[in-house]
Amino acid sequence: MQSTTSEIRNKKPTVVAMSGGVDSSVAAALMKKENENVIGVTLRLYDEKKISKSKSCCSGADIIDAKKIANDITIPHYVLDYEEIFKKNVIQPFINDYEKGRTPIPCINCNEKVKFLDLIEFAKSLNAKSLVTGHYIKKIKVNNEWRLYIPEDTDRDQSYFLFTTKKKDLDFLDFPLGYHKKDKIRNIAKNLDFHLHDKKDSQDICFIPDGNYKDFIKDSVKNSKGDIVDTEGRVLNSHDGIHNFTVGQRRGLGVSEKNPLYVKEIISEKNRVIVAAKEEVKSSTIIVDRLNLLTDISDLNILVRVRSTGNLLKSVIEIQSDNKAIVNLLKPESSVSPGQACVFYNKDENGTRLLGGGWIQSTN
Repeated sequence: MQSTTSEIRNKKPTVVAMSGGVDSSVAAALMKKENENVIGVTLRLYDEKKISKSKSCCSGADIIDAKKIANDITIPHYVLDYEEIFKKNVIQPFINDYEKGRTPIPCINCNEKVKFLDLIEFAKSLNAKSLVTGHYIKKIKVNNEWRLYIPEDTDRDQSYFLFTTKKKDLDFLDFPLGYHKKDKIRNIAKNLDFHLHDKKDSQDICFIPDGNYKDFIKDSVKNSKGDIVDTEGRVLNSHDGIHNFTVGQRRGLGVSEKNPLYVKEIISEKNRVIVAAKEEVKSSTIIVDRLNLLTDISDLNILVRVRSTGNLLKSVIEIQSDNKAIVNLLKPESSVSPGQACVFYNKDENGTRLLGGGWIQSTN
């Protein structure tokens, strides 16, 4: 029998977000070794009947997995119905961005507006000591300030997806996997006889497990025909909707030219897709808005990442007064897409530090 809410509050528990995967399961087990009072919480984000159970996270099958692990390590487990919150803060903005010719990153919205914003609030309502997740990122205290760094396992680095983490929440959040390699996490799970020790990692877009976003949004967007043009305004083809394109795209243009052409820009107001040669699809200046900074940026020479698996790029940043920034890349970068994130880093004695970032509004 699970404890009442008042009993839980009195014990000041450690709350672990359990997605039903190996990472969050091991995070819960590690916390159980260190803390007497630990509870697991799993979010139900969508109707599992509409999503393939085998490839997505937070589906019905994953909830069962999380519950089984919680039972194995003898901690209470709760399931919260966040379907409407997820639809409002993740799925609908995802659709809206494609309608505007932008390329969204739903995982960042999910972290910011579901897993952290609402789950932190829930954990604090239980008088919790901390909220723990299975993200791969390091948290280090330097000069009485919490800092976030790229994890030990750089292949699993999730810092790009966590740039919207609020500075005020760093004291409350914990990321125990930051110092471990994925192989070690799987070995810990195997040694603990977790049935999911070899479970495949979830897809980046959990609600589109087959990766076909066009099929997912086709009934939610208007198929407005428009033109595909070159940089001189010459019409090369027509299209059925700008949501079918993203900056840097080469395939599916239906354009036959001597040299390959790529999507350079999408102008939603004119329903127009502009294509150009590869060398022309590069940006030197990036305008970002909705900044979130985890520290004061005193050194304006920083590193940025413009895609989750992208390289760290040298840049000079100009912070604007209206929560925007101008990022000047020292070397032009190809296929920088509005709707993606531009995430800021620098390097110090502890490694590569996450400074924050913003959303790419436009490029030049």
